[in-house]
Amino acid sequence: MNIFEIDNAITECVDAETGEIIDLDRLEELQMQRDDKVENVALWIKELSAEIEGIKAESKRLANRKQTAENKIKGLKKYLGYALDGHKFKTARASVSFRKSQAVEVSDINLIPAEYLTFADPKPNKAEIKKAIKAGKEVGGCTLTESMSVIVG
Repeated sequence: MNIFEIDNAITECVDAETGEIIDLDRLEELQMQRDDKVENVALWIKELSAEIEGIKAESKRLANRKQTAENKIKGLKKYLGYALDGHKFKTARASVSFRKSQAVEVSDINLIPAEYLTFADPKPNKAEIKKAIKAGKEVGGCTLTESMSVIVG
């Protein structure tokens, strides 16, 4: 039985009109089953939360490792550029060549005409909106809602 079925069975052990317990043994058995199921779900949540933390840590470690490797590549390419001074190099296992490229460098963004700028879509500052509403201010298009969060420890 799932938790909802157990809850329904618990309800059936109590007389709806009088609130009197009809089958005490069955009620206690169902309550224990329900408690076991709730505990198992809570333990599963804790296990998944620990797994997420491990994944986050590993992801951060791999991102740092990736950044280190990318930085090494930049440094090694710079070294090859200096060592070869623009001349091609080729062996059976590797080749190095050069290509001219162009990049725009911006020295003062304030001097750039608007047609060459990209603007991000506005994003609500929910922390400030919450503060304002709690302080009694009305913020158009926003309301403060209350909900219950499940905390598993």
